[in-house]
Amino acid sequence: MEKRRDIYQAIADPTRREIISLIARQSMNLNAIADNFDASRPAISQHIKVLTECGLVMIRQQGRERYCELKIDKLKEVTTWVEECRKYWNATIDSMENYLQELQSKNKKHGKR
Repeated sequence: MEKRRDIYQAIADPTRREIISLIARQSMNLNAIADNFDASRPAISQHIKVLTECGLVMIRQQGRERYCELKIDKLKEVTTWVEECRKYWNATIDSMENYLQELQSKNKKHGKR
């Protein structure tokens, strides 16, 4: 049975984020990906396994080579979450700014600095 991993756990690692960046441009075989890192090939294979288990990467067999392809639609989950957080924090910051402006206006009316 295939183990399912959390997409956020997968992208938390900087090496895996770099792998995503590499294959976002074009599908690459495992050796080509590993050539971009100082880590061992088995270590890079393990990172790719995590990305595959969470559905971010699909491995396609072409002849004797295995190519990694990014499944960009899976990143929509992260994009949606980030956008929700951004909206929340923008609203919170706007609310704070309005409150501070009200305080400054009251202080000016009462001659306080």
